[in-house]
Amino acid sequence: MAIDAGTGSVRAVIFDTLGKQISVAQKEWTHLEEEGIPNSMSFDFEKNYELVVWCIKHSIAKAGIDAGEILSLSATSMREGIVLYDEYEKELWAVANVDARADKEVRYLKENFPDLEKEFYNLSGQTFALGALPRIMWLKNNKRKVYDKVAKISMIGDWVLAKLCGVIATDPSNGGTSGIFSLKNRSWVGEMADRVGIKGDIFPPVLEVGSLMGNVTKEASKLTGLCESTKVVMGGGDVQLGSAGLGVVDLGQVAILGGSFWQQVVNIPSSTPPPSDMGIRVNPHVILGQSQAEGITFFSGLVMRWFRDAFCDVEKEEARQRGIDTYTVLEEKASSVPLGSYGILPIFSDSMKYAKWYHAAPSFLNLSIDAKICNPASMFRSLEENACIVSSINLEKIKEFTNIKIDDIVFAGGASKGALCSQILSDVTGYRVKIPKVTEATALGAAMAAGVGAGVYSSMAQASKELVVWEKVYEPNLKNTKEYTKIKEKFSKAYEAQLKLVDDNITTSMWRAPGL
Repeated sequence: MAIDAGTGSVRAVIFDTLGKQISVAQKEWTHLEEEGIPNSMSFDFEKNYELVVWCIKHSIAKAGIDAGEILSLSATSMREGIVLYDEYEKELWAVANVDARADKEVRYLKENFPDLEKEFYNLSGQTFALGALPRIMWLKNNKRKVYDKVAKISMIGDWVLAKLCGVIATDPSNGGTSGIFSLKNRSWVGEMADRVGIKGDIFPPVLEVGSLMGNVTKEASKLTGLCESTKVVMGGGDVQLGSAGLGVVDLGQVAILGGSFWQQVVNIPSSTPPPSDMGIRVNPHVILGQSQAEGITFFSGLVMRWFRDAFCDVEKEEARQRGIDTYTVLEEKASSVPLGSYGILPIFSDSMKYAKWYHAAPSFLNLSIDAKICNPASMFRSLEENACIVSSINLEKIKEFTNIKIDDIVFAGGASKGALCSQILSDVTGYRVKIPKVTEATALGAAMAAGVGAGVYSSMAQASKELVVWEKVYEPNLKNTKEYTKIKEKFSKAYEAQLKLVDDNITTSMWRAPGL
């Protein structure tokens, strides 16, 4: 069993030992801004654990198996999200991945320790924007009584495992995104916390992905229906485990994960120093000796979900009547829309500028009042094109930093289910796009980890190469690539102009890193 605690939903997925998906149970969840705390994104661990339990129970029921047949389980999660515990290992406080409440704290760090972010980035591959240190500082400054009780920290996937086996620990791929970590040594650097006046003794053990943690506890067994004989195994970050689930385990391989956020990742040696301009993020991979250079396209999947729910009632009803997914209907209609979506330019996520990162106001440019041209089909296609365009820009930045040569891209996640989206990605980038048979690669990667911990596979790399099977390959239409290159240039110029509107306080940024 793999438990995937993503940004937009949580699910429990059961696989057999050959990597075939047996069942899945999923619940959408939301992470809300706390009243009076701008840009916060809290993680409700009490309510959300109820959703985790629901998914576990229903995945077992849907599989039609005895719970005792589940040999082992692991978990993966949105990265950056943190959970803090007291000395009794009870949750105190938690935030989801893009919580940006610590604006003053980031600014304080930048102003009072001008060289510190660069120093920490060279060690960890992370900036302060999504790191744990400013958030913990916020807690110390605003909820001192809670902060004083803090005895341990973990990431959200670690929290799931701790609820099931009673052991709090982390792995490099997830813990590394806290920014309090060494890329090279794959371990916490508590001294980072000490230097900014934060507790430096709250960091739990670091276990490599696939390490056995224990068994399901009696209490967790009663709640979930899992058996106490089921092994609980250390998982990892969603992107890194997703890469393993895509077969991306060798140096130089490239993947794009099209989920709530889109990530573009390239495997590099762990000894590779991060780029000097701090423009790209670098994270520990789930494979020993490797890190991953990463670009992030913010909210791409969540924007498509918002568009579906806000504007596509007709398509929803058609999907219901036909017994298919609403996105399938939208892709069918978008397929008849010409390349470029009649000039519509979505303004949502910018390309990655990790050292100084903020977004324009969310909008669509070049809309028409002609309903035959401007409609859900053309606007949806424009969103797919835009997600691929921003991904392409991020990949170009990674190429500059790593000097790799790209031949093909492995594409997975919810977006890869769409044939139109997959072909657009190939056309935009000019590279061959490979789709694995199991497109939900993150869950498969977590299942691989569970299998390694149970002794079914000797390593993550071996499991990946054994289980990943290719479903389809898309070849680029290079004529379309030339057209998309022109649109990419237009988008970049338009986005720059839209950022100026934010700078002039005319519009409001969709998201901005704390401290900017």
